[in-house]
Amino acid sequence: MRIGFHFLLMVFIALLTGIGLSYFALADGGLFGAYRINAWTAWPQAGSPNPDPYTRAFVARSGALQLGSAEGIQFVASRDSEGQLLQRTCNYRLMGTTPVASFWTLRAVATNGRSTTPRGSPQNLQSNRLSRTNIGAAILQVGPELAPQNWLEIEGEGPFDLILTLYDASIFAGFGSTISELPTITNKGCS
Repeated sequence: MRIGFHFLLMVFIALLTGIGLSYFALADGGLFGAYRINAWTAWPQAGSPNPDPYTRAFVARSGALQLGSAEGIQFVASRDSEGQLLQRTCNYRLMGTTPVASFWTLRAVATNGRSTTPRGSPQNLQSNRLSRTNIGAAILQVGPELAPQNWLEIEGEGPFDLILTLYDASIFAGFGSTISELPTITNKGCS
């Protein structure tokens, strides 16, 4: 009788652990197949012909169209550099460098994938249309309140994600290039 109880308890714990790890791999997956730099996460195997099972499951669950590994890579941030969720009622400043790419875009989307940018406003910031400082740096502003430099207007309430897409980047293509830094995301205040 006692052996049967312990056996059922072990099966229950194994099932609970397996289901919990599977949910974590599909919901966040930071330990399985993801590449993280500060607040940014990318799935370098998402566009490859044979992604690992965790990447395949994450892509299927997200329903997002992925770039091929030779086309580019997307980095997603749902939190600022302090670890707080990005909120549409807050203003953010992005500073730092982006990896080498022929072209990149930055856009803001709600957690359901819809754009948070108002109609009639630019839907993204593009690398070829930025104003830069005297030393060549670009300061990006994201938020509901008008800001100097390069501003991406957002509206509404609730959390959102920032998507940095690097096109024609040699990153993860096997040419020895790596990423050591991406822009920091600083909360400048909320309304």
